[in-house]
Amino acid sequence: MKHTLGFLTALLLAPLAALHAAELKLASVLADHMVLQRDKPVAVWGWADAGESVTVTFAGQSKSAIAAADGKWSLKLDPLAASSQPRDLIVSSNLKSKIQNLKCTDVLVGEVWLGSGQSNMEMSVKAANHFDAEQAAANLPLIRYYTDTNSTATKPQAEGKGVWQVCSPATVGRFSATLYFFGREIQREVGVPVGLINTSVGATQIEYWIPAEAQCSDPDTKANYDNLLRGYTTFDEAKFAASYEKQLAAWNLAAEKAKADNKPAPARPTDVLAIRKRKGPPAGLFNGKVFNLAPFTLRGILWYQGESNSALPPPNQKHLYHQQLSQLVTSWRKLWADELPFAWVQLPNYTAPGEGWPRIREAMLQTLELPKTGMAITIDIGDAKDIHPKNKQDVGKRLSYWALGTVYGKNVPAISGPLPAGSTINGSAITVSFHHTNGGLKSITGGPLTGFQIAGADQHWKPAEAKIIGETVVVRSAEVAQPVAVRYAWKDLPDYSLANGAGLPASPFRTDDWSVPAPKK
Repeated sequence: MKHTLGFLTALLLAPLAALHAAELKLASVLADHMVLQRDKPVAVWGWADAGESVTVTFAGQSKSAIAAADGKWSLKLDPLAASSQPRDLIVSSNLKSKIQNLKCTDVLVGEVWLGSGQSNMEMSVKAANHFDAEQAAANLPLIRYYTDTNSTATKPQAEGKGVWQVCSPATVGRFSATLYFFGREIQREVGVPVGLINTSVGATQIEYWIPAEAQCSDPDTKANYDNLLRGYTTFDEAKFAASYEKQLAAWNLAAEKAKADNKPAPARPTDVLAIRKRKGPPAGLFNGKVFNLAPFTLRGILWYQGESNSALPPPNQKHLYHQQLSQLVTSWRKLWADELPFAWVQLPNYTAPGEGWPRIREAMLQTLELPKTGMAITIDIGDAKDIHPKNKQDVGKRLSYWALGTVYGKNVPAISGPLPAGSTINGSAITVSFHHTNGGLKSITGGPLTGFQIAGADQHWKPAEAKIIGETVVVRSAEVAQPVAVRYAWKDLPDYSLANGAGLPASPFRTDDWSVPAPKK
């Protein structure tokens, strides 16, 4: 966005001191083509000279604020009704005969959602399924998209970088596919303009998106944070740069030889410095790519991450993702001073041997204990060989079901797939009950349920027979006379079979809390 800055003729006659006054500025996310959130007080903020009076005019309102000693000023417009009529937001100031004006043009009012995470949130519409058809259908000027282009930082950054774009066939290819397909559903069903804000970075762990003070509030996550920070501050860049240059030279020779021998090239060495630059210190992405966006008024937040946290900790350490995701939700809500609706995408089916992916899925399921949260279950729409599944249309639609049903009060097929609600042991069987059955539980294939395992106190897991009875599933195995626990779809690439009446799949789950790895025969 380009803020339009006009100096009146009076400036030419102003004292020299006025020429050195601070430039009137708006936060970067307040820009041309933006969408402002309807029906809530709308935050507007920026910078000017200390003590300077700043006035914001929009949609018949005029509000003023005084810049603080550090130059920061902020105010809130009264709640606005949704509007697809393009209007200008005017910001003006007057100090020592210096008059400045800023103008944001083509501003709409509607619903605003922020999306964040790693590469699956970053993944573009162009990389998703059926791009040609999606591009042709993308003449949707009531959808606006902002990309935060700030970098990681060691301290919270008040100012950011980014540009709002109007959705069109020419621009949609660069939009986050998950955010776009979600926003398109919201715009269709709610019928107002939709603003989408994307701040995401591929191959990043959740630790980089949580503020330091939140991570240090819990002994386990503090120990993890301290360890990461120690590694960051003691990293010898010169040593690793020299090592990487040697590795790269050897790789180039090996790649040339492989090409000459008509063989596949070896894997390129990892550029540790590039990774370090992208992620920064723990909390660095929160500092650089989240902090600057608040308090831009939002309706809610979407999160798509977890792949990079799927490596299991040592056997004597517990998995931290549940605490970390809870910290992320609560700290971002604190930053915005608003209990914003918050949903995430549960990790899909993918070949990643071990219990790392099931544990992340479980942590996401557990974090639904927080109020106003939701989860899109995607166990059936991943790709066994591609960590970036291309079916982002259904990901966006499932997130939209949750938002439409809970945030907007719309009638939707279901806001979620079945979620476990408890279990009871009756002799040789375990009965599991579910929330969100929506029309009754069913088999996805129409045949017998699969993907269930049952175990006794010896923790030896056996394939189980599972039958739907009402809104429960009864699980048993002839090999386990006295069961104590049941698991469903508890693998990286699981066998799944259970859905609700709306056709949405059930979340993977387990009723045990056994350590990793469980004993084997």
